[in-house]
Amino acid sequence: MSDLSYIRNFTIIAHIDHGKSTLADRLIQRCCSLGEREMKQQMLDSMDIERERGITIKAQTVRLQYTARDGSIYQLNIVDTPGHVDFYYEVSRSLTACEGSILVVDASQGVEAQTLANAHLAIEAGHEILPVLNKIDLPAAEPKRILQQMEDVLGIKGSHALLVSAKTGLGIDNVLESIVCSLPPPLGEREAPLKALLIDSWYDTYLGVVILIRIKDGVLKKGQRIRMLATNATYQVDRIGYFVPKMIMGESLTPGEIGYITAGIKKVADCRIGDTLTDGHSPITTALPSPKIPSKVVFCGIFPTDSSFYTLLRESLEKLSLNDASFSYLPETSAALGSGFRCGFLGLLHMEIIQERLEREFHVDIITTAPSVAYRVHKKNGTLQELHNPIDMPDRSTISYIEEPWVLATILLPDSYLGAVFSLCTERRGQQRDLIYKSGRALMVYKLPLNEVVFDFHDRLQSLSRGYASFNYEMAEYAASDLVKITILVNGTSVDALAFIAHRGTAENRGRQICERLKELIPRHLFKIPIQAAIGGQVIARQTIPALRKDVTAKCYGGDITRKRKLLNKQREGKKKMQQFGKVRIPQSVFIKALRLGQE
Repeated sequence: MSDLSYIRNFTIIAHIDHGKSTLADRLIQRCCSLGEREMKQQMLDSMDIERERGITIKAQTVRLQYTARDGSIYQLNIVDTPGHVDFYYEVSRSLTACEGSILVVDASQGVEAQTLANAHLAIEAGHEILPVLNKIDLPAAEPKRILQQMEDVLGIKGSHALLVSAKTGLGIDNVLESIVCSLPPPLGEREAPLKALLIDSWYDTYLGVVILIRIKDGVLKKGQRIRMLATNATYQVDRIGYFVPKMIMGESLTPGEIGYITAGIKKVADCRIGDTLTDGHSPITTALPSPKIPSKVVFCGIFPTDSSFYTLLRESLEKLSLNDASFSYLPETSAALGSGFRCGFLGLLHMEIIQERLEREFHVDIITTAPSVAYRVHKKNGTLQELHNPIDMPDRSTISYIEEPWVLATILLPDSYLGAVFSLCTERRGQQRDLIYKSGRALMVYKLPLNEVVFDFHDRLQSLSRGYASFNYEMAEYAASDLVKITILVNGTSVDALAFIAHRGTAENRGRQICERLKELIPRHLFKIPIQAAIGGQVIARQTIPALRKDVTAKCYGGDITRKRKLLNKQREGKKKMQQFGKVRIPQSVFIKALRLGQE
């Protein structure tokens, strides 16, 4: 489309379950992009995991053609984004490709923590925001109260919000008209040198590497030679097109448009999200501003169950990292689990999704180690070591002090649950920073250690508030803490996959919990198995798995009791020998189940 004034690029942002994907479905349906037979719920959630969990994980784009009330035809490029805090990089990346945002708020639940976080991201990106109050058809909907809440918490005038029901389609026509009237058109010059932003990339079994781009200046045509500025690699465009949401092939992409290309790219490393694409023959030298890739906050080891699958695991991780720049991996070796990779994630949900995608999409059977956060170890000789794996912790005598990451957490909840949530934050070593009351809800701002947040904090919060609390956090700083490494010993042998780092004040409790869980999970053997949690040489918790008893006296019918005693003594001596030399078999499922203390 040559006239930029008839193009609108916008994202749909909201808290989890406020109706982003359903609103996108109704917009697609209203613009007749797909036939009734092709239409289905959560049209832009293409992965099975997204449909099963009812969440959006990957931001998806779709191009719609809308005929306005005045007869003008507009091209609408929609980007549907995730709502969970673990996928906020997807949101910030999508914002760079658009000029406006639809902010969806649930008419019954109101403004939540992630609503606030996403609204701030959109404002920082310079977006025009179109507020939409969804689910007004629900019996529990309170539009008047929520509109006032939007003014108090977000600073957005309630009179500007559109009242809709994405489920029934009520008010969708007003949303489409407001998009073309309120959101700004893109800027760009058709005659300028080619300048395009690489928004996303993924691996397709048939097409190879597919790149999603937003054209800023110039025209990109099929057969054109392109250059990646970050890697200086050049390729020739084989296919070019856009999503409706089906892939539609075209001949070119012009300024303001969002579409995809394939160019026979073999090296996954050449496709860096946020990179600038330019003309291969007359390249530009200045790259476009791109979203900053966030720091990884959770780390764990991923190992193949069979060492013969190591190459398959490496290739699978490479393809996943192409699709998700917020995920990283490095090779590592474990004495118990063999060769694998140390992987970094933005949170526990992000970690679970990557693990599930490895098993479903790439058919790799894996074992994961205990999740941990990144610590900074300051040694007495003045050097600094960043610690991702508890096994790598240096000798205590060489350490001056250890710093752990702290986050600034925002919790929004009804004030009737304040007491219980205060206790939870105090229990997790939290420091209160602010407490604000707005429209019958409390906004709590707490500084919390990340180690206490990433595991089961959200689950406990939801349990204590009966699901009414919402939670969001951002990295604050590193601060010195009294941290110790807890080693788990099974039958006297250290299991490095179960080692973890904890604050000294909670170490004994955490160690006891792990030992109790392992006692339930590890199958009984023919000898007693001691399970111990230790800090250095000091054992802080212990459980013993009793031995399986084989009835060696089953064939003795009556007779002298000394015969039975002889058999029992012989069995006892054999068990002592087995305990000394026997090897404990730990099933793969134990490693994951034992570490989910707060979730079961």
